[in-house]
Amino acid sequence: MIEPLLNPREMTMGWVRGACAVTLCFLLFVVAAAAAEKGDVMSEQATGTFEVKIVPETIAGKTPAPGLSQMSIDKTFHGDLEGSSRGSMISAGNPKAGEAGYVAMEIVTGRLKGRAGSFALMHRATMSGGTAAMEVTVVPGSGTQALKGIAGTFIIHINNGQHSYDFDYELPE
Repeated sequence: MIEPLLNPREMTMGWVRGACAVTLCFLLFVVAAAAAEKGDVMSEQATGTFEVKIVPETIAGKTPAPGLSQMSIDKTFHGDLEGSSRGSMISAGNPKAGEAGYVAMEIVTGRLKGRAGSFALMHRATMSGGTAAMEVTVVPGSGTQALKGIAGTFIIHINNGQHSYDFDYELPE
């Protein structure tokens, strides 16, 4: 007599596990589709230009540690984002040699495609061997008024000394 590879109990348990996995995948799909259908989040892109003024600063009369530079940032935005920002930047390295990095925080206040409020941007950037890497993101929980709940990525472009931006963001409906 030939023995089955699996006894009937193991076969039944395998079928039950498979059916549960299929059911779970289906439920996850339904939940994801329902969330997307609700339109809970509005994904947008904003573009425009900005001017920036960067000035060395000290906080409470204290100078930065040796090797660090501390600067204030003041920007004026035009385009889909109309407003201004104020912030602080700390940098280190040798930018003239193409080796440096900076971190910064700024508060943007104005209108984003007609929605008034403010939000914070966090910068992290490095430059090495002429290659630059920059990440600028909205600080979670920093949105106010009609920009409450905003999330996104802010991309800065510099061409011939002119600054522009692409801002991919999401807002609750």
